[in-house]
Amino acid sequence: QVQLVESGGGLVQAGGSLRLSCAASGRTLSNYAMGWFRQAPGKEREFVAAISWTGGSTYYADSMKGRFTIRRDNGKNTAVSLQMNSLEPEDTAIYYCAAALDRYKLRTTPDYLGQGTQVTVSS
Repeated sequence: QVQLVESGGGLVQAGGSLRLSCAASGRTLSNYAMGWFRQAPGKEREFVAAISWTGGSTYYADSMKGRFTIRRDNGKNTAVSLQMNSLEPEDTAIYYCAAALDRYKLRTTPDYLGQGTQVTVSS
């Protein structure tokens, strides 16, 4: 049974930074594309960022470009991180880690989705 476990969420002031981490357990996901989604209260889940299984390609939602950086470590427990800088109150949401064998499916129907970690940005 694959599990994705997120950590690193919390409360931060506007302009601050947070680093989210996600670790996979149950099996290696080193050949899976991985990424992050978020869902704010009353809104639909939205794509944040993705990274190819090699780590050589990254993708970002337009509003995150230049502020967020996604990285991965294909070690024993495949891990992916999301460095978030210049945070804004609009970034407040639950952030979810996701993985998909087919990177084209990651944004729509990921194979695995974590339980999420809360990020709150105060003004």
